[in-house]
Amino acid sequence: LYGPLKYGEGVWICGRLGILFPGGIFMQISDVMTTRVISVRQSETAEVAARLLSRNNIGAMPVCDDSGAVVGMVTDRDLVTRCMAAGLRPQETPVAQVMTSGPVTVQAEESAGAVSAIMGSSQVRRVPVLRDGALAGIVSLADLARSREGRTERTLEEISSNVSRR
Repeated sequence: LYGPLKYGEGVWICGRLGILFPGGIFMQISDVMTTRVISVRQSETAEVAARLLSRNNIGAMPVCDDSGAVVGMVTDRDLVTRCMAAGLRPQETPVAQVMTSGPVTVQAEESAGAVSAIMGSSQVRRVPVLRDGALAGIVSLADLARSREGRTERTLEEISSNVSRR
């Protein structure tokens, strides 16, 4: 199910996972995502990535290839553990070497509830949002909490669980 369908009085089924929202409220993730996305190319250095994270006061950002396709995510923790602690030189180390490859992504048309479920099962706090294959935004657990559309409490429990399913 991708669109809203009337289920009963004041309740709609929405999203591909069949999540119920009272009052007929249906939000696509594009309604709650951040559209001003800071990203870095995989060929840039870890130093450039660290400066972008610092200057923009963010902890993670998508990594794109030369065509603009999302190929990974890099976090401040990735830079510390995979670059600095490993004794690599940030000025010479490409982001591709320290990023997390194969990022979880979602489509802009997904429901907020479906994205919340995906984030929980994948144990991630931020997800790049794609529209027609291109980076259109990023959604965080905080964005979902503000929208009141996600299963935020359950998602946080799943993300924070000590048992990693990755």
